[in-house]
Amino acid sequence: MATDRKPARAKYAKVRKLYTQPSVKKRIEAFFLDNIGRTATREQIMEVAKDPKTGRVPENCHQRLSELRTDEGYTILSWRNRKDLKVSEYLMPTPKKRPYAGSRAKINPKAWRRVLERADFRCEWSDDDVVCGLRSGDKDPVGGGTVRLTPDHKRPHAMDYPIDPNDPDEWQALCGRHQVMKKNYWDHTTGWLNVCDCAGSV
Repeated sequence: MATDRKPARAKYAKVRKLYTQPSVKKRIEAFFLDNIGRTATREQIMEVAKDPKTGRVPENCHQRLSELRTDEGYTILSWRNRKDLKVSEYLMPTPKKRPYAGSRAKINPKAWRRVLERADFRCEWSDDDVVCGLRSGDKDPVGGGTVRLTPDHKRPHAMDYPIDPNDPDEWQALCGRHQVMKKNYWDHTTGWLNVCDCAGSV
């Protein structure tokens, strides 16, 4: 018997209050915990990340979102994980945290300088041999905001791989957007990409 059943519509997150937590990461965390199982948009994340006193939107929202995954152990899904999510949409299916890696390695300042020189002071993210190439201070044409290059270890920290802070070959310069795309998903040295076909599942 045929039915006219329509596919379930996505439940979208709602910003119901002003988030006043003392840090950008804590404000974003509180928003996701208020909207478990609901789809959050990039615009909503930027809204809740605003400084509650000045109303200023921080330039590091992507980085803080990444840290909730890697440093705090939250599962935050994106279009790379679920086919029913669009680009710039995110979903926290559960407040339960996964085990996460220990203290992060920090690059030696001299090694970081060598990484930047090797990269010509540009983001080194490469996809199908197309290099991002954004410089610090540029306007990100996709993610918005001002670009700030940060050091990234080529193998995900979550894999608990020993990192040499003095070896520039183990590090790369990435913009904030590509830090988010890579962290916990992409292993530069092995080509490992963690994408799951879990549309509709929570």
